[in-house]
Amino acid sequence: MLSRAYRFELNSSRVPVGEPLLEIGDISLRFGGIRALSEVSFTVRRGDVHSVIGPNGAGKSSLLNCASGLYKPQDGHITLHTRSEERGVARTHDVVALPPHRIARYGVARSFQNIELFGHLTLLENLMLGRHIHMKHSLLPSLAWFGPARNREFRHREFVEEVIDLLQLQEHRHAHVGALSYGIQKRVELGRALCIEPGLLLLDEPMAGMNAEEKEDMARYILDVNELRGVTVMLIEHDMGVVMDISDRVSVPDFGRLIGDGTPAEVRANPAVVEAYLGADA
Repeated sequence: MLSRAYRFELNSSRVPVGEPLLEIGDISLRFGGIRALSEVSFTVRRGDVHSVIGPNGAGKSSLLNCASGLYKPQDGHITLHTRSEERGVARTHDVVALPPHRIARYGVARSFQNIELFGHLTLLENLMLGRHIHMKHSLLPSLAWFGPARNREFRHREFVEEVIDLLQLQEHRHAHVGALSYGIQKRVELGRALCIEPGLLLLDEPMAGMNAEEKEDMARYILDVNELRGVTVMLIEHDMGVVMDISDRVSVPDFGRLIGDGTPAEVRANPAVVEAYLGADA
């Protein structure tokens, strides 16, 4: 149950529900002679939980890295749709041409498969780092910490406290992240991504290594963010029970090629997906 009015929304969340938010068109990614992705195409629609599943080495993380700007595909396009906050004008952005920090400014946040937190900092300090794209102080007020700079930092701190409440991390607020359990650290990483105020949230195996109870909690937090605040989620996950329960659509790459894309029921019944996961004789 949310105790406050959460504000996780940026320009990308102003795209109408059900309309394309992220369009991935025929992207191919090569590392020397290794082809990680080959002509992959699908659309993530605003308001959906869109899962990407597949065997190890299928190209799932490479796909997320392309969408967040860490990798630049050699072919194809990735288009992010936003709507101007002031005028409501629809805009498109070529993600392939943008560096990661510009993509983040358009409302795209992500977590990583391997935890990428600052273990020597507190939970609160790690989450405050997620506010960096919204911090626009000039040098002198920032150094002196007075006037508008101090007021803006108070507002950033208020937002971070909302995220802490949402993810039920209150008791760990001042703990050093490196001393927290693995499951709590994964939750902190989700919180840091939420502090960007995303319209599109990219999650790379947020439940990996968790026990059943921790997975249930994480699934509930993801659904809260999606259903209550309309944040679109693109999710990589291996737990098929979780994927089928929380997803609106599922895409399935295998050896870099897309072999399935549709609703959970359609993907579950797709012979190519069944063969990739279970073998031809299953």
